[in-house]
Amino acid sequence: AATAPRIPPTRLALHHFDVSYSLQLKDLWPSVRAGLLCEQKYGALLNNFSPVDHVAQELELQNATDFVSEAPKKAQRSQRGAAAEEAGRGESRSQEGSGEGRTVTQAETMTQAEMSPPLRASISSNIKCYTFPRGDITRFRPARPDTLGLLDYYLMDAASLLPVLALNVQPDDFVLDLCAAPGGKTLALLQTGVCGHLAANDVSISRTKRLYQILHSYVPKEIRETVSVTSCDGRDWEQLEGGTFHKVLVDVPCTTDRHSVMEDDNNIFHRRRTKERQMLPMLQLQLLMAGILATKPGGEVVYSTCSLSPLQNEYVIE
Repeated sequence: AATAPRIPPTRLALHHFDVSYSLQLKDLWPSVRAGLLCEQKYGALLNNFSPVDHVAQELELQNATDFVSEAPKKAQRSQRGAAAEEAGRGESRSQEGSGEGRTVTQAETMTQAEMSPPLRASISSNIKCYTFPRGDITRFRPARPDTLGLLDYYLMDAASLLPVLALNVQPDDFVLDLCAAPGGKTLALLQTGVCGHLAANDVSISRTKRLYQILHSYVPKEIRETVSVTSCDGRDWEQLEGGTFHKVLVDVPCTTDRHSVMEDDNNIFHRRRTKERQMLPMLQLQLLMAGILATKPGGEVVYSTCSLSPLQNEYVIE
């Protein structure tokens, strides 16, 4: 008997996204689709446990910029532009007023814009991640070890830093990375240099081994010993350390959209993983609830995915 042709999971994923995301994103979907199918661009997260000044200079000579430090500057420029525009509208509305009055109005508006708090400025400034400009497909060289054997930077998707920045870790915070492997976000949390205690957990033993490898490659022994690495089901965390942490990062398993359209290996759109994919929102909700229960009263939880799906994002939160 003839068998149906085997459709690669990458094609199944792209078809699924074409159907669902075209309805969700409408006219934006073609450009987002092109972005998903383009070769991935990495950011270089500088390792503060290794001498980094010469590395930063090297990257800047290649026209790479630290997007973390650039963000507040761009925000302030945007605020000033909006303030100037508002002041211009105010001037047009008050043509009968004195010139002095119009000047004061503009000055007050500019002052308000300049006083607006920069984007997670203080602690996040310890995190430095260099990226090349849009359209520049230059690749970063492989990371190099310093005299102590610690690598100088970690290559990662720069967007993966956003949940860490949003967590806004403060000095002496107890922090939990509930779904930590392979370890990029855990490493970024350590780069803040202010965690009072960091717990990194992942249910997968093999992925936890990768987390250990990253810690050994980038973090000195005395710092590694302050990190608690576990491999348990995050949904059961309340039974281990409920109500313990000031900040909890819940970066849940998801459809990992870019991987799903680019790689056949370990692809969640493989037909044998259909039920697992359909159950993702329930798993994500359970992990989020566990993260909330692990948090002290008044603490903060950041929930993140690598997916555009509302079912895995807004609907889980709601």
